[in-house]
Formats: sequence, C-alpha cells, structure tokens
Amino acid sequence: MNNLRLKALAGAGCLTMALVGAAHAGGFARGSADTDILFDDGNFNMRAGVTYVSPRREFSKVAPAANPALIGTSYTDDYVVPSAAVKLNITDNLRCAATMVDNNGGSVTYAVPKPSGKLSEDFTTNEKALTCGVKLQAGPGNFWILGGGYVEDFQYSRVNVTPIPGALANLTLDGQKFGYRIGAAYEIPDIAFRAQLMYRSGTDYGAAGTLAVPGALLGLPVASVPLAALGTGHLPQTVEFKLQSGIAPGWLAFGSVKWADWSVQDKLLVTSVIPTPVGPIAGPGSDDEYHWKDGWTVTGGVGHAFNDRVSGLVSLTWDSGVSTGYDFSSDAYTLAVGASVKDTMGGELRGGVGVSYLTASEVTKGSDAGFAVKAGYAVAGSLSYNIKW
Repeated sequence: MNNLRLKALAGAGCLTMALVGAAHAGGFARGSADTDILFDDGNFNMRAGVTYVSPRREFSKVAPAANPALIGTSYTDDYVVPSAAVKLNITDNLRCAATMVDNNGGSVTYAVPKPSGKLSEDFTTNEKALTCGVKLQAGPGNFWILGGGYVEDFQYSRVNVTPIPGALANLTLDGQKFGYRIGAAYEIPDIAFRAQLMYRSGTDYGAAGTLAVPGALLGLPVASVPLAALGTGHLPQTVEFKLQSGIAPGWLAFGSVKWADWSVQDKLLVTSVIPTPVGPIAGPGSDDEYHWKDGWTVTGGVGHAFNDRVSGLVSLTWDSGVSTGYDFSSDAYTLAVGASVKDTMGGELRGGVGVSYLTASEVTKGSDAGFAVKAGYAVAGSLSYNIKW
C-alpha cells in the first residue's frame, strides 16, 4: 500500500467532518475543535479555516394568531464558522494542540414579527481549548491517551417589537463556562488506520446581560430603560467515535458516530428585574420552549489519493432531528465533497462544498403550535490552510 499517498489522504479527512458538522440542523451544533491535528506529522503544525453556511427554510403554515405574511418567507440566516489549531510536539511521545472554533450557534430573522413579538434572535458560543495526547507504542501501532480543557464564551441577542409603535426591546446576554474533553485512540500509520473515542463535557449557563425596553412601556418619560437580565439554558455533553482505514492502494474509508444529549435543553428562560423605590420587582421575561431529545450524527465516506500531492473525498451524513414537537429541528442529510492540494512551500490547501436536505417539520406543541416549514436546504463551502515544520 502506498504509505505516502495514504498519509496525504488521511490528512484531508477532517475537512469533510468539519464541513458536514457545520451544515447540519440538529440542535445548535455548528463546528468541532480540530483535535485531529494531534495526529498530523510534523513537530509544529498550524491550520486555519473558515466554513460558510447558507440555510433556507420557508414557512408553509403559520399559527392562527400569526401574520400570514410569514408564509413563503425564509427565516434562517447565513453564518460563518471560523476554526484554528496549532500543534506542538513537546517530546517524541507527548504533543499538545491549542484550538479555537465557533462550536454552537443559531441565527434567525423574521420578515414580520411572530405572535410573541420576536423579530430576530442570534447566539454563538466560541470554544478555546488545549488538548494533549500521550503516545504509547502498542503492537504494530500506537495507543493514545487524549485529554484537555476548554473555555466557552456565550453571546446572545434578541430583538422584539413592543406595544409602543416603532419601539423595540433589545436583549443581550453574555456568559463564560469551562469544561473538559477526554479520549483515547489507536492508530496503525502504515495502513492509515485510526479508531478514536472522545468525550466532551456539557455546559450550563446563567448568562447575565441587559434588556433595554422603551421607557413608555414602564410608564417612564425616557426613550429606553436598561434592565438587568438573566438567561438560563443548557448545552450538551457529547461522545464521538471516529474510524478510518486504508482499504486499497491510495484509498481510505472513514466514518463517525456522534451522540449529543440535547435533551438537557428543555427551555431558554429569560428574566429581568425592575428597580423600584420599594425594592426590585420582576420585569418582562420570556420562555422559549425546546424540550429536545438526544441527537445522533452519523457520517460515512471514502477518499482517494490521486498522487502524493492531490487527494479528494466524498461523504454522506445523517443528522437526526431533535425536535419533540416544539420547534423545527428535523432530520438533515448532507452530501459533501472535498479536496486537498499540497504546495511546494510545505503547506496544504483544503477546500470543500456540501449540500444538506432539511426535512419538513411542524410545531404541534407550545406557544408556536400551528407553524410549519416545508423541506429546505443548506449549502456550505469551506477553505483551510495547513502548514507544518
């Protein structure tokens, strides 16, 4: 088996994994930390990339109290997922990687307000992490012990219309949490075989911020009143198993299965406080219901090294819907293709495109019952560059 070609091919494998992960619709997941850089050849490696995703889901039916002008409009916003990783071999058997990625997010804008008054909503979590690997020789290959920690920054914003004509209520929240990941892997480099299991802890937020409401809404002669606000919610722990192996000269098969306990996210609860001469009282709030079930993401694909510099791959991903009737998080299917080209300066350029089919969905429970969306799609493009010494 051509070992050089397989190494070139294995190096391009994480591109499609990142691409399809960003395009899927389950929960709020967007990107994953590029911890696979730990396995790359080289004493010092750097990789940076960006994925652009453009989803489209149109309303096919609205609740009785909703504005029928929503029908036929798409509410999903385009988004960008940045990713970066730097790996350093500390010793022959110990190496560490610093990574950064926007790992969760959601962004919607409605053509006209929903019955709740919501006009737009956006949130992003950014993970910065340090993950290390210890390599131990075992039989024909190497056994790896993996682990590290991360800090996750949470940013949320929402705009609602109010009973005051032309006046809006603006909510902004920020939070930060810490977590960890731990895993193990076994690889046989000569045949590009690697099996890896990784666990990542979840996060629970009490994100603090400000709800700015029109003064007239509170009977005050001012344009806007900033109220202290608090948002509480949960993001899931995950377990992911990845497997790849050379199957013929210049050919590689790969796959992964990922579980995320999105069932921890039952609702996003926002509360605010109004200061008064007799003490603080409860102010305007909201309760976004999700009541999700756990999610599964399954990916399979093959790659081929055309020569020592150029390789390509294709993959298919199924992402299970997590909705239990309170929102539109339905099943998604993604077809992605990617390519890797090594240059003469020691770098490697990777690119890919993906198309996702988002199945139709209807809300049957909660305050948004009666809304439905027809089947939609998402298109994604990704570029990254890797260099090693």
